Amino acid sequence: MRQSLRLSIFLPLLLLCAAPALAEVQLPLRKAGLWDIKVKHEGGRMPPVMVQQCTSEAVDREFTSDFAPSAKQNCSKADIQKNATGYVMDSVCTMAGTTVTAHGETSGDFNSAYTVNVTSHSEGGKLGKQDNKITIAAKWTGPCKKGQKPGDVVMPGGFKMNIRDFEKFKSMMPH
Repeated sequence: MRQSLRLSIFLPLLLLCAAPALAEVQLPLRKAGLWDIKVKHEGGRMPPVMVQQCTSEAVDREFTSDFAPSAKQNCSKADIQKNATGYVMDSVCTMAGTTVTAHGETSGDFNSAYTVNVTSHSEGGKLGKQDNKITIAAKWTGPCKKGQKPGDVVMPGGFKMNIRDFEKFKSMMPH
């Protein structure tokens, strides 16, 4: 279950970070401040996961660029196209022996809210063959809370990490 939870949180992040790192079209940066981000799996296999992230323009830029070397190593395809309603992302990445083919559609203004619908197919690795549908719904709630700094993410159970501490973040990724 713990491995599934990690994948459920980080698969969408992999798609969102790998594609912009390699693509010519870039996603817009989010408004600085605190974002409530709900990750919901279709089919109810897992309960929705809610995280809060304090961000800034600098953090969003760093997060994408920090993934660029990993994306170049792990992704054979990473494409973003802008359309009338938002962005369409397609990627094929291999991580921890699992190949993930993902398609995402993003809509919203990135200032007050955005939604990402991801369908993915995974093969290989510890989890075997899986098809997933994930919706990420993010809503800007205002300035970051007192004591928070850009990059802070509050995970389920109150676990707090800062995505600028990339080594800790990488240690949470599936092996």
